[in-house]
Amino acid sequence: MTSDPLVIAGRTFGSRLVVGTGKYPSHTIMADAHVASGAEMVTVAVRRVNLTDKSKESLIDFIDRDRIFILPNTAGCYTADDAIRTARLGREVGLSNWVKLEVIGDERTLFPDNVALLEATRVLVSEGFVVLPYTGDDPIICRKLEEAGAAAVMPLGAPIGSGLGIQNPNNIRIIKDQARVPVIVDAGVGTASDAAIAMELGADGVLMNTAIALADDPVAMATAMKLGVEAGRLAYRAGRIPKRMYASASSPVDGRIATAVAAGSRAGA
Repeated sequence: MTSDPLVIAGRTFGSRLVVGTGKYPSHTIMADAHVASGAEMVTVAVRRVNLTDKSKESLIDFIDRDRIFILPNTAGCYTADDAIRTARLGREVGLSNWVKLEVIGDERTLFPDNVALLEATRVLVSEGFVVLPYTGDDPIICRKLEEAGAAAVMPLGAPIGSGLGIQNPNNIRIIKDQARVPVIVDAGVGTASDAAIAMELGADGVLMNTAIALADDPVAMATAMKLGVEAGRLAYRAGRIPKRMYASASSPVDGRIATAVAAGSRAGA
């Protein structure tokens, strides 16, 4: 949807779908899924890829960097200090000064530690990073992250990898309503209808990985997700009809007028 681009920190993306690089059956399938998704930005976990030994194969080699922007992420970090160091490493090895900032607070749920996340955001913004923090669907913490200088906020739709879809749709609406930066729903999407719902709620984009990578056919699912995001965005811009408790006739003619016209016709006969 190039006529409706996503703009983050002055950078323009034709696609509002962001995808990941983990869990795919192979790097080749990953690359094919990236093409099918139409995504122009993909996340790469700094701590889980080979960044220094050029003699060994790396998933970076399977990303078309002429077409796709790499967004390093701090996946696997459980403290602010660890996340800050990881972001710095990604920049030092030439990935980017952008970072999808993750600070996990619980190993079982993978929910973010929002206190540490806010601390790390402030530090990295002060060092010139473009910070996109992964956070809970809490409107207050999203507002505080924006005030700390985040270039976008990335509230979860549901726990990472759960495929549960958007669990708190009203929270996403509130976050979007009060945000002055892009809102990208991150985590919990399971299928294309979940992506469409996120966009219909007003999200500026959707980030996903597991739902594509672990699908029976990742390439086909990537295509479905692309279409889901586009359909949801188009529906949001079109403006849905209000919800009603009772039926509303679709005929453009008022029922009483139609009855009167019919009665007049019979009288004339």
